[in-house]
Amino acid sequence: MNTSTLDTHTMNTNTLGTGSIHKAAVIGAGVMGAGIAAHLANAGLEVILLDIDKANADTGVARQLKAGGFMDPAFAARLRTGAVATDLPALADADWIIEAIAEKREIKQALYREIDAIRKPGSIVSSNTSTIPLAALTADMPERFCSDFLITHFFNPPRIMRLLELITGPQTRQDAVTTISRFADQQLGKTVVRCKDTPGFIGNRIGNYWMVVAQNEAIRLGLDVEEADAIISRPFGIPATGIFGLLDLVGIDLMPTLLRILQQATPAGDAIQACDAEPPLIARMIRENRLGRKSGAGFVRLSADRRQRDVTDLATGEYRPQRAVASDSLQASRGNPRALMEHPGRGGQYAAAVMEQALAYAAALVPEIADTPFDVDEAMRNGYGWKEGPFELMDRLGTDWLAQRLQARGLPVPAYLALAAGQGGFYSVQDGRRACLLPDGSRQRQQRAPGVLLLGDLSLARPPAARWETAELWDLGDGVAGLAFRTKMNTFNPALLETIQAALAHTRSHFRALVIGSDANAFSAGADLRVFLETLEQHGIAGLERFLDLGHDTFQAVKYAPFPVVGAAAGLALGGGCEILLHCDAIQAHAELSMGLVETRIGVIPGWGGCKEMLLRMQHAPGVPRGPVAPAIAAFNLISAAKVSASAFDARKLGFLTPRDGISMNRNRLLADAKEKALQLAQDYRAPEPATLQVAGGAGLAALQNLIDAEIQAGRASPHDGVVNMALAGILSGGNAADPLHPLTEDALLQLERTAFLDLLATPASQARVRHMLDTGKPLRN
Repeated sequence: MNTSTLDTHTMNTNTLGTGSIHKAAVIGAGVMGAGIAAHLANAGLEVILLDIDKANADTGVARQLKAGGFMDPAFAARLRTGAVATDLPALADADWIIEAIAEKREIKQALYREIDAIRKPGSIVSSNTSTIPLAALTADMPERFCSDFLITHFFNPPRIMRLLELITGPQTRQDAVTTISRFADQQLGKTVVRCKDTPGFIGNRIGNYWMVVAQNEAIRLGLDVEEADAIISRPFGIPATGIFGLLDLVGIDLMPTLLRILQQATPAGDAIQACDAEPPLIARMIRENRLGRKSGAGFVRLSADRRQRDVTDLATGEYRPQRAVASDSLQASRGNPRALMEHPGRGGQYAAAVMEQALAYAAALVPEIADTPFDVDEAMRNGYGWKEGPFELMDRLGTDWLAQRLQARGLPVPAYLALAAGQGGFYSVQDGRRACLLPDGSRQRQQRAPGVLLLGDLSLARPPAARWETAELWDLGDGVAGLAFRTKMNTFNPALLETIQAALAHTRSHFRALVIGSDANAFSAGADLRVFLETLEQHGIAGLERFLDLGHDTFQAVKYAPFPVVGAAAGLALGGGCEILLHCDAIQAHAELSMGLVETRIGVIPGWGGCKEMLLRMQHAPGVPRGPVAPAIAAFNLISAAKVSASAFDARKLGFLTPRDGISMNRNRLLADAKEKALQLAQDYRAPEPATLQVAGGAGLAALQNLIDAEIQAGRASPHDGVVNMALAGILSGGNAADPLHPLTEDALLQLERTAFLDLLATPASQARVRHMLDTGKPLRN
């Protein structure tokens, strides 16, 4: 990271064209400002980060390095830091300048005037504000400034949260809007939602209301924190943090402030006016500095050793040990949100009170805050992590049912909800595309940006080209097929492996290329461990041989298919999920890919060609010395430690991704990017020739054994880790009998993998690790 004082840059008088963002500046190095700057660096930009003094900006960068704001720590070198008083002239050639300072209009406008005096013509200026209207920010500002100004409201943390709310004014020029929208979409990976210039925009207007209602209703009804979180999260597709976990994350003291700002900015009849911003319990917690995660204690408190988890009793305000969720309403409803809201128990009353008010509030705000329910649902999915937006939830519950519930409880039924109740809901399908009901009674079809390809959209227009119990094969267009797994967490079982072989045969007959991937949050969590364990217990080691051989045959068939196969990888790609990607001709990875060979955690080694493929990669990897020993050590260090990438950029550094593999910043563009890569490969495609591997033999095995012994002696590895790692070393070196002058075939290395895998799984220690992982989700060190 270059933290030296900034030089003054020469004024660039060229007007910024669409998409021409190469250098950005962020003013304000707090949590949001520094997070935005880090993510701009993730996108490849040169970034300037300024604060009151340079030390503050340096601290902001350091915090982002610690918090994981950078997809690769090396990206921090793209940031330069400085102080506003001395280094503001460095913004003279910035294409995009983002203000992220205190939420006070006078301070912001004073800064804008300083920026306007030095910025180049056509540069874009935006604010990250979430509480001050654009009209107030631009009041009395020069016309030139107003034409280049907009609000770009990021959500925290900027790297992770996909929502970017975009607010423009009547003077904002359209090409500035286009430039920021396109860059945020393609380079920052954001879902850009156009909002109206209203208090809280979309996400925080609905989200803050929902949060305070959920908090206050739980206090009123005397619920346990655990029960309230479970009721809000599980049936309604809301993240597992639930409501009180989210309040701890936001800050107990910040919520009353945000609510009061909204109450001051909204009209008297707005439902948010009736919310108690600071009930007695919240006031007490603020006095006692129980502010949430930032203070180390909030609704939840961890002990110093992090083993004891206490929660706040909502009746007494005192801490007590966390306990298991006990809710008759949850048990009776079995995850059905409508059944939960109808249940007479306390949990059902809570679910009904919270969600009826929140959903009705959302319905009452269109078209005030946004033109369509599409925008509102996108904002809540991408800004608050809801699986479904409020209008999608209302359709699932039944708009007529919800309207009748509100009426029976004496609550007002928003006109828009009443309209939807009479027309069968907010959403429908028209000509193979999703359409929404507008408040004026017309319907509008959903428009996707060019380059966005989602299987959910394709399913509205036509059925899959082929369907099996464990997967579907889709026609992605232009002769490219898309294979989407449909098992839990996309894990591999024998049926899925057989389906992949059937999909390869179907592709050969009807398509010219194949993409493996879907809209799911996980590419694949690997082999289904429960199937492994059940097979082992019922049929012994011999029963696992078919499963193992089926995986070998399937993944080799992927590698040597007579057409290109591209893996479209997002989320988790672990174990077998990583191995099938390693057998693809190329990988198109989402930037947030978590990829790794993690089999040593359960006492085995990668058994479906992962050792073989990583050894091949390391023999050609940049920075790995040529010869048989260094690649074996590099592959061993990666696999034995069960390393998992922190991002796709990290996966490239680790060696899972090669220079021919691509990275997509926007998750919604992943399949389209993978399809484009497949089409490029399909031109004059020839299947690869079978590979051979130079192995180190006895010398390499001895070098690896020294590494293993050192880890055990240092206490960093257990005796059984030593057994597992020696088996891995035997594969990667080819064993004592291997000759570096006589390369091994892939089949020979696969046979070494097969033998080692079966031998390890026959040991009680490895079987105990598998059972422990299934029972607890955590690795066992034995």
